[in-house]
Amino acid sequence: MINRRTALTSVSEPGLRGGVLPNAPLGRVCMMTDYIPAGQRFVACTNQDVLYGFGFGSLDEQPAVFQIPDFGDRFWVAAAWDHRTDSFAELGKQYGTKPGFYAVVGPNWTGELPAQITGSFRSTTTLAAFCPRVFIEDTPEDRAKVLELLPYVTVYPLDEFDGTMKSDDWANVPTFPVPDQAGGEGEIRWVDPAKFFDQLPEVLDTVPPLPGEEALYQQFRDLLAAADASPEIKQVLVDVAREAEQEIITPLLRWEYNGPAAGNKWFSPTDNSAFGTDYLTRTALARSNMFENAPHETKYLFTDTDIDGAQLDGSRAYTVRFDAGQLPPVNGFFSMTLYNKHHFYAENDLGRYSLGTKNPDLEYGEDGSLTLYVGNTPPDGAPATNWLPAPADAFSLYLRAYWPQQPILDGTWTPPRVERTN
Repeated sequence: MINRRTALTSVSEPGLRGGVLPNAPLGRVCMMTDYIPAGQRFVACTNQDVLYGFGFGSLDEQPAVFQIPDFGDRFWVAAAWDHRTDSFAELGKQYGTKPGFYAVVGPNWTGELPAQITGSFRSTTTLAAFCPRVFIEDTPEDRAKVLELLPYVTVYPLDEFDGTMKSDDWANVPTFPVPDQAGGEGEIRWVDPAKFFDQLPEVLDTVPPLPGEEALYQQFRDLLAAADASPEIKQVLVDVAREAEQEIITPLLRWEYNGPAAGNKWFSPTDNSAFGTDYLTRTALARSNMFENAPHETKYLFTDTDIDGAQLDGSRAYTVRFDAGQLPPVNGFFSMTLYNKHHFYAENDLGRYSLGTKNPDLEYGEDGSLTLYVGNTPPDGAPATNWLPAPADAFSLYLRAYWPQQPILDGTWTPPRVERTN
């Protein structure tokens, strides 16, 4: 979180980093006017169902104001995560949020909010990340409707609040260069193991311990003090951090480590964005899929394998069949996204990386079932609109269910089988 904040807020005004990812100064967001394209390496596992906004705040220094227009029947949700990536704001269609102005404040902020503020939420930490999301169908007609609404979706510092609806021309924001951190084909390397223990004191100073963590914090401080007094101990810590990165953190990219089994070889976290002391899941999601919504906002299910447990590979062809009445039970929307082995879009000529509610041209079977086809080449005799292109090598599949209904939350709905067809 610290390193992302440093890299992604070092801009003079809201804009697009590398032309593809929203960045903004502290206390603000930048909104996108189209789906996140392929090629970016800032955040893994983005979707092509919503228009994203993103930014960070230092909430003890200055609260931030979420400006919420009237979305009508359109699905939307605006997340705010604390330094632990736990969600703390309840803003969205599923909450019945009314248009207005909503303040997010830090744990130590003691000021008074203006009377015109509609509601407020308090973060447990000073550092927070913001992410409004607005659903958009993949049609020109719906795009035009959303772009009329989008200028009024914004976040800004409290000292700029005057009780009036502001607007931003998100279609004409500047482009900023890409940060220096290199991640190759994978995500930007946000944590350098060699510097981990140099940065840990800042975390301990700015993130208060949860109840019961006080002894752990003291152990960490004692260890750091010993390293400060002994170059040999410091070197041991660096060596261990590098070993942990290789042997513990890197394997967490596999979906089987990101939550319990959800059926048919899919996995799903049950405490995303509400981790508490579930350090393993929090670490796994930070490695593979950072910034998830809370479970009652979005249910995430993912798999690296087919129904037989074999790695998904684009040299093979697969079907994913939802029986009649067995689409993911949602009040918002659902989608199935395909990611390459690094958890980014596998670029293809169609620019198609997911299928779901946003695609009104999907073809259903006569019995009401929906079959999606996955592979490196178009399937013979199947609807072209139902084909999800895959790379020539390993990939994974990822189901999103926004505003999930009870059957998907309690596990009585089972995700579909991924069947190999050749």
